[in-house]
Amino acid sequence: MNAPWKPAGAGTREPFMAFVCDDTTADAVRPVVLDLGWNPDKVNKGGLRNAVQTLSVSASPHVLFVDLSESGDPINDINSLAEVCEPGTVVIASGQVNDVRLYRDLVASGIQDYLLKPLTPDMMRDAFGSAQAMLNAPRHVEAGAERAHCSVAVIGTRGGVGASTLATSLAWLVSDKHGRSTALLDLDVHFGTGALLLDLEPGRGLTDAIENPSRIDGLFIERAMVKASEKLSVLSAEAPINSPIASDGSAFYQLQEEMRAAFEATIIDLPRAMLVQYPHLISDVQVAVLVTELTLASARDSIRVLAWLKSNAPNTQVVVVGNKMPTSREYEISRKDFENTIERTVEFVMPYDQKLSVHAAKLGKPLVEANKGSKTVAPLFELAVRVLGMVDLGESDDTAVAGKKKGKPAGSKSGFSFKGMLAKKPGK
Repeated sequence: MNAPWKPAGAGTREPFMAFVCDDTTADAVRPVVLDLGWNPDKVNKGGLRNAVQTLSVSASPHVLFVDLSESGDPINDINSLAEVCEPGTVVIASGQVNDVRLYRDLVASGIQDYLLKPLTPDMMRDAFGSAQAMLNAPRHVEAGAERAHCSVAVIGTRGGVGASTLATSLAWLVSDKHGRSTALLDLDVHFGTGALLLDLEPGRGLTDAIENPSRIDGLFIERAMVKASEKLSVLSAEAPINSPIASDGSAFYQLQEEMRAAFEATIIDLPRAMLVQYPHLISDVQVAVLVTELTLASARDSIRVLAWLKSNAPNTQVVVVGNKMPTSREYEISRKDFENTIERTVEFVMPYDQKLSVHAAKLGKPLVEANKGSKTVAPLFELAVRVLGMVDLGESDDTAVAGKKKGKPAGSKSGFSFKGMLAKKPGK
């Protein structure tokens, strides 16, 4: 038997605990646990429900194994488990449902891996070995100075496609689930909704910056931005509609420069009119998220914006998101025809759910925060992972044309803690 293994800096927390639903699973897990030097007595019966009850009154272990076989709603149950787990806990789940969508939803919720029953010793050794490697690896949150700043522009092909809603949710995910200090810059000076969607007053920061570009520095950023949470700050405006923007765009560019110095990520809600008027705003943006509906007008404007980006920002990587997808199949243009028309893959599709939108508006929270347990918003979790992966891995922008969908960038898992304190890169 190996000597007991403990992660670097281990304190009073147990190195390992398991909560299983049946004797067969317990008998499969215990020998592997024993070989790793962990205490086999920490393999408990009761499944996920017992895990939540136990960890609500005791410290969570470094590695946690939970059996979802008796769970009727695994995603909601995993979210409940997240509430009682300490940051840094690596969670491995198992179950009997062989469904790739469930796997993606669970990974988006923050678990390290999902093992399909029946469990084999090799399967568990690989999973537990990956968990050990993750805990011993340098934490990305501690290496902020070495990590590339993530700059993302969210652009709607037309008004009302939901670009602002998506930008706000993306900013919340990057800050809350991926632990990066994030700035949300809403450049719709007259009608921006970034602050509104977060139930905040926008303040005068953005209008002051436009009127006095020379004042923009680190101190200005610190005072002008409105904090939405510990790691998310917003710069927005509600300028009078009888006051047109009198700026050459230098203030907006300087704001981006200062935000790069002050934050780990910048999410820019970039109206298409601003994109055309101030083309230099896109020059240092690493990823452009183009939000569109599957309509004839949006297809036309997608073609025009994509062509503009190719000419004016050749180094900016582009992700196309189809938003407000009807739940019925009565599309104005089918996804396949839309992709053929724009000669690009629609990589993520967001279904339209009015109830979720109303619920978020009533709570004054981003769509993805207000509806974390809903499968409808799962593509937003995947989008955040995809965008961060494109920046962190320096992925080239070689998206295939319609009919040949681009997969997630290859890469090994690194650093994503269960409660969003670490980051899980795409690719399995």
